[in-house]
Amino acid sequence: MAAGQLLPVTPALGAACAVLLAAAVAVAGLGRLGHGRAVLRAGVRAVLQLAAVALVIAWVVGALWSSVLFVLLMFSVAVRTAGRRITDGPGWWWAAAPIAAGVLPVLALLLATGLLPAKGLSLIPVAGILIGGALTATSLSGRRALDELRSRQGEVEAALVLGFEARDARLEMSRTAAATSLVPALDQTRTVGLVTLPGAFVGMLLGGATPAQAGAVQLFVLVALLAVEAAAIVVVLELVGRGLLAPGAPPGVG
Repeated sequence: MAAGQLLPVTPALGAACAVLLAAAVAVAGLGRLGHGRAVLRAGVRAVLQLAAVALVIAWVVGALWSSVLFVLLMFSVAVRTAGRRITDGPGWWWAAAPIAAGVLPVLALLLATGLLPAKGLSLIPVAGILIGGALTATSLSGRRALDELRSRQGEVEAALVLGFEARDARLEMSRTAAATSLVPALDQTRTVGLVTLPGAFVGMLLGGATPAQAGAVQLFVLVALLAVEAAAIVVVLELVGRGLLAPGAPPGVG
């Protein structure tokens, strides 16, 4: 009943999704954004992936070991997605470091304090939210940092001539650009309740929680995401500074 109050799952919903996806593809194409095919692929993949998850999630959450395996799968996909978004080179797997650095401490703290029960129904959604935030921060900060190094390569070389260490020269040129990757999370936290009502808040209300309970959980999610994304960006910058993620040909957007 609660789900039906939000969006009824009917053929009309499927048709609306198809129309919106087609509109997104058309607008991206007409606006020459260069992402028309990427939008279409993302939409189709979302349909297939959500259908697959819907079929297996009831079985996965039934046991802790299968839930952990599912979280590891989410982590692996996030690493590959972020890494390939940053670079087409063999170093893409370094994206595992910032994502893990952001997510693992928060999950460990929650499990150790008992705030997060060691059950699949609790572990999977919380881990998914945190991994998703780390993925976004890692891909954005990595790509922006390397783009900045490509455009300011001459300044990096000048800094080296002046006696800067290679790490310090790279960080000096890329830190500001990478730091802007935290802006979406900051904006979301600043405007929560005024501009947007995030999914965790709405979901808990529909599930019967009180507004105070829903607000407390949503506040935790937002603060945790800030910590996760800030940690991910710092680790990305360190990887860029050490040359483990190095500028080369810009990666594709597909």
